[in-house]
Amino acid sequence: MRTQYLTLKAFCEELAVAKSTFYDWCAKGRAPRYIKLPNGEIRIRRTDLESWLETREVAA
Repeated sequence: MRTQYLTLKAFCEELAVAKSTFYDWCAKGRAPRYIKLPNGEIRIRRTDLESWLETREVAA
């Protein structure tokens, strides 16, 4: 199975957050793991996003 990578834009659209929110989470150590490419672009593995979301799940 091939690893899926999200662009920062796709990540933000999926979670309905602004890019500035992502960068704020990064500064606070709250963002999911990500990869910074040599050209400066950011990629987030789909599996890292799913794992990160699971850690934020709140019981009702």
